[in-house]
Amino acid sequence: MTFKRKSFLILFFVSSMAILSQGIAKVDPFEVTLRKKSKEYKNEVNFVKAFLFYNQKKWDSTLIYSMKQLSANKNRELANYCRFFRGKSFLNLDLFKQAKRELHLVSKDFEFYLLANNHLGKVLIESREFKEALSIFKEIESLGDNVPSYIDKCLLYSDIGTCYLFLNDFDNSEKYFLTAIKLAEKGNDDKVLMSLYQNIANVYYEQYKDNKAIPYFEKAYQLSKRVDDFSCKEFSAKNMAVVEQNRNNFEKALEYRKEYDQWKDSLNNQNKIWETAQIEKKFAIKQKQKEVNLLATENKLREAERNSLLFSSGLLLVILGAGFYFYRQKVKSNKIILEQKMILDDLNATKDKLFSIVSHDLRSSVNALKTSNSKLQTSLSSKNYEALDVQLNTNNAIANGAYNLLDNLLNWALLQTQQSFFYQESAHLQSIVKQVVFNYEPLMLNKGISFQSNVAAPIFVFVDTDSFKIILRNLLDNAIKFCSENGNISVYTRPSDDHFCYLVVEDSGLGMTETKRQELLAPTVLLSKKGKEEGVGTGLGMQLCKSLIDKNGGTFAIETKLNQGTKMIIGLPLAIKL
Repeated sequence: MTFKRKSFLILFFVSSMAILSQGIAKVDPFEVTLRKKSKEYKNEVNFVKAFLFYNQKKWDSTLIYSMKQLSANKNRELANYCRFFRGKSFLNLDLFKQAKRELHLVSKDFEFYLLANNHLGKVLIESREFKEALSIFKEIESLGDNVPSYIDKCLLYSDIGTCYLFLNDFDNSEKYFLTAIKLAEKGNDDKVLMSLYQNIANVYYEQYKDNKAIPYFEKAYQLSKRVDDFSCKEFSAKNMAVVEQNRNNFEKALEYRKEYDQWKDSLNNQNKIWETAQIEKKFAIKQKQKEVNLLATENKLREAERNSLLFSSGLLLVILGAGFYFYRQKVKSNKIILEQKMILDDLNATKDKLFSIVSHDLRSSVNALKTSNSKLQTSLSSKNYEALDVQLNTNNAIANGAYNLLDNLLNWALLQTQQSFFYQESAHLQSIVKQVVFNYEPLMLNKGISFQSNVAAPIFVFVDTDSFKIILRNLLDNAIKFCSENGNISVYTRPSDDHFCYLVVEDSGLGMTETKRQELLAPTVLLSKKGKEEGVGTGLGMQLCKSLIDKNGGTFAIETKLNQGTKMIIGLPLAIKL
């Protein structure tokens, strides 16, 4: 019985191909849509040719022009149609691996995606991937009444039955084949019905249900007489020969075997004719392929020329862009160099002026001290104690001025070379003011100046203590220097709503003009002399104050009017209480 089962399974597989071929020959809505698309895209010559050859079942030509269309145009809709053409062409040429690849490339938004999937299932059957094929067919069947009209339900049920048979699920296979037979019997397609009779007969024969199988084999044999396909007649006669042989009716089996040989010879003759046609077709394809290769070579040459032109143009643009960029960079660099040169010129001018003023002030101070000492010696010799007291006070004032000048010069130099130690911390404002004022009380007393301090006790500022003392010393020194005899100096804080504390150093001196006030506040490194009856100042102390205030994150302002005194106002950041 092993021989019997093997023989009929082979015959069943061939009869499945007969159903496939019949399905291909059937006209359906897909072909109607294809005709509309060929008119809609009439300018796409390769697509139109691929459609015409597909309609004529010239599969090799279909493959050539569908590939040309895919190479020449990226239209998604046309690409899906061409992938379908190629998948079906490969299927009919028994190139199942290639057919499977092309049908997998059809996207899900394709209008006839279900049809492409249905053909993919047929490819999987031919590749003996029955589980995968069954999954595809069952998904289509699950649509029920929504299965599109371009999918033949009779062939769909037949394909599902085929998968179940090769998976040895005979119950389901029988169920789907019988359903397909009922649909086929309503039509007039003898070839499809004959193939289905053979399929259901094989289902029964595989289960050794000969009493059910033989009537279907006989029905298939009777229908084969009405079919023009020699292969169907051949396999129907062979099936009956095997059946009669297994029933030990050797005489009848011999008759069927002779009939089988007769149809086989006719089929061979037909195959020879077909082979001759195939040779002619292959020759024609080779000729066309030569033309295609020639066109491809010409296209490559054109593409190479175009790419060369594009590359040259791109390179020229890059060179021009690089030239423009470097030109801009050069202009920018020259501008920066010019600005730096101007700054250096200003710094050199400042340096020269600084040395000139400082050397002049130091020379004046030393000369004044020398003259005063001569007078001091004279007063000592004559024992003129009143003059001696005056000369000592003068010497003290000259020494203090020279000391302050040198101290400011040292601090300014350290600040400019970034060598000064700087550390901001929380500091008690009132205590720092008291420490600085203490050193200046003798000077104010000697000049008869009345001093008053109203710094609020609870204020803590966030400053570098040493630099803040330098600022305060310079402001007090200026206030004493420019305050008249028996004048007033006061240091106090102003209330503020923000995060700053404002410390005011006010004197009742001569004040200054608006021009002088603007000059002192200007952010410049140049120094300026300040005229006064008692001497000349360098302005170095004010420049030092502004730099140190800025470094502490503070602000500086001046309120003054000529002959109405001056207010120097320092804004200091308050310390944050944690």
